[in-house]
Amino acid sequence: MDVINPATEKVVRTVEPTSRQETDAAIERARKALPGWKNVAPGDRARLLRRFAAAVDADLEHLAALEVANSGHTIGNARWEAGNVRDLLEYSAGAPERLLGQQIPVPGGVNVTFHEPLGVVGVIVPWNFPMPIAGWGFAPALAAGNTVVLKPAELTPLTALRLAELGREAGLPDGVFQVLPGKGSVVGQRFVTHPAVRKVVFTGSTAVGRQIMAGCAEQVKRVTLELGGKNANIVFADADIEKAAATAPYGVFDNAGQDCCARSRILVQAPVYDRFMELLEPAVRGVRVGDPADTSSEMGPLISAQHKERVSAYLPDGAPVAFRGSAPEGPGFWFPPTVVTPGSLSDPLVTEEIFGPVVAVVPFTDEADAVRLANDTEYGLSGSIWTSDVGRALRVSRAVEAGNLSVNSHSSVRYWTPFGGFKQSGLGRELGPDAVRAFTEVKNVFISTEE
Repeated sequence: MDVINPATEKVVRTVEPTSRQETDAAIERARKALPGWKNVAPGDRARLLRRFAAAVDADLEHLAALEVANSGHTIGNARWEAGNVRDLLEYSAGAPERLLGQQIPVPGGVNVTFHEPLGVVGVIVPWNFPMPIAGWGFAPALAAGNTVVLKPAELTPLTALRLAELGREAGLPDGVFQVLPGKGSVVGQRFVTHPAVRKVVFTGSTAVGRQIMAGCAEQVKRVTLELGGKNANIVFADADIEKAAATAPYGVFDNAGQDCCARSRILVQAPVYDRFMELLEPAVRGVRVGDPADTSSEMGPLISAQHKERVSAYLPDGAPVAFRGSAPEGPGFWFPPTVVTPGSLSDPLVTEEIFGPVVAVVPFTDEADAVRLANDTEYGLSGSIWTSDVGRALRVSRAVEAGNLSVNSHSSVRYWTPFGGFKQSGLGRELGPDAVRAFTEVKNVFISTEE
């Protein structure tokens, strides 16, 4: 598989795809490694994870440079992403010694519970955030005593392969953490169908997530799914309009809009709509799109020519474009930050996940109308609420059907807080204090004390 730099369209490296037979062999290695890994003393497992985190930290600049070349992420974002893997490994390293069961009072004996690892976990990673989303899967799974086989996206395998090398250098035993680049129809599908894989963690499109869930159901196999989003950025008239408009581009155009958390619908209360649009235009035109290796760049290219064609298809001649930013010409899959004002709420620009730097701005009347519009989607992953009224912030936060909301902010992800969606945006939660438990089974043991 040729790995392409989306900013230059040049081949960065060629990677050999994993075959079905090689996938089965890797799963078998993971199965055989499981007893040894689950029985590593909790403190020793924690130390190995901390050594893994230290190895990532020492290699941070190399990992970031790989991501810039492979994914077109800006260097600032790529450094944060590598740091997120490091931080999550350190955070997860606290779990093995604190994965506590319970003693439950019962007559005639003692009742205790244990959190047992599931077994082999298959992690399927998307191309939009290859490093952090890989870490969200493998770090808590390893901490709980599972072994992991991980499939990176076909377009972006390089940082995952490097993370596997760093894990081995840190001392992870053979078979405990393996990265298998290849096609989803081969490697990913085998994670779903192979009986030794006890859980599949998938981040990607809702359509593929449904297929994975259906396949896993045949074996009653557990899944965690983080899927699509069409998130709302709700701006009330009492908000700090200047700040809301200045920050709105970074709520949707980060990573060129290739983000399930992108606030790709901006809902603005009617009395301040015109003023918001006046302020939004210079903010959008000011987004610096360019060479992702340049520290001054704020947005890089789209991931591929095919994806650029998909995003472009949403904006044919005559599309309701209000204004656009700029993008480089020449080689690279560049696309300008684009603001649209659709005349209909049923327009695909309003209803479908474009997964590119395109945002629709829609007016609303009152609080009830804002909630109705925000919830008028099959998705429910993330979103923002801008208001100076604390009561309104709490009311709307409770009413909006989304798993991760920010008030007067666009921040969705912290490794120590839960992350996941409502409705068609997925099942389960990643990150946060309970992430490790999602990779365990609760075992109940009763010990009779009767003579």
